[in-house]
Amino acid sequence: MSSLTPKNLSFRLALALGGLCSIVSTLVWVFHEPFSVGFSVLVFISSFIASYLLLLWGIKQFIDKQFKLIYNTIHSLKIGLRKDSQRVDIKEDIFGKIRKEVIEWDINNRAEIDRLQEQEKFRREFIGNISHELKTPIFSIQGYILTLLEGGLEDKRINRSFLQKAEKGINRIIEMVDDLDEISKLESNRIELKKQTFDIVKLVKEIFESLEDKAKEKDINLKILQDDKAINVNADPSKISQVLTNLTVNSINYGTNGGSTSIKFFDLHDNILIEIKDTGKGIAEEHLPRLFERFYRVDKGRSRADGGSGLGLAIVKHIIEAHEQTINVRSTEGEGSVFSFTLKKA
Repeated sequence: MSSLTPKNLSFRLALALGGLCSIVSTLVWVFHEPFSVGFSVLVFISSFIASYLLLLWGIKQFIDKQFKLIYNTIHSLKIGLRKDSQRVDIKEDIFGKIRKEVIEWDINNRAEIDRLQEQEKFRREFIGNISHELKTPIFSIQGYILTLLEGGLEDKRINRSFLQKAEKGINRIIEMVDDLDEISKLESNRIELKKQTFDIVKLVKEIFESLEDKAKEKDINLKILQDDKAINVNADPSKISQVLTNLTVNSINYGTNGGSTSIKFFDLHDNILIEIKDTGKGIAEEHLPRLFERFYRVDKGRSRADGGSGLGLAIVKHIIEAHEQTINVRSTEGEGSVFSFTLKKA
């Protein structure tokens, strides 16, 4: 069966109209004049041609107009000019239904498209960030090794020093790979949390003792705003120790000389809220929504100088979420930052 194109449709309608005109002219001729076959054929041919051309032009104009309307609808939706698409007045004909279905498809799939675009943006940023982060230690290792190969290996004044510096670069790459592996496992739930009841205050004291020398280098006072009363929580102690260590080290690295880092606990019925507050330079509000993203740095040069992998806060967030809890940050430039997270009370 042949498809119904504008030409086919025009041909069939013109044939019908030509035949109708021919029959009418024949009847008129029979009743008023002697019958003439030539006249009937001439009427049929002329009416057919005229009808065909007019119908073909009219149908094409109508279809072109409707498809232009549909195209404009799609184009407007594509560039986001018609976000309030559901309010468009649409005629209830076949082309109106097509246009309506296009708009409904756009409404139903806009959220999915936005999500995929956001994922693509994140993928590009992630690849750019990880290549940039790996480039620094790799190039430094390459420089040290080339220097040693070009004669530095025999120079006792630099050979050991350069090897130690190359080792630091290698350790940084290993740290970055380990952190990426840990995030991947946390995201895919491949790390089984070993939850148990423990005293969170005692754990904080142990962490502060281990970081005491680092804090003294910047004359930062580490304080626990809590009496000696135990506060028992149900969580994975090794993972929570990682969280507390990371947040405390960050508060020291970005703290001001002579400042302080304090930890306070709040009873929230079923949960315990832990707040880590510092008196550092603070974080601009524009950075706060992206602070827990992988490799996102507020102060790129300083973070790199401190030797961090840029993944610490991302790991912290994943660990807390693996405990089915939440972590938040609030900060004011020039006044400091407060990181707070919850844990299940034992």
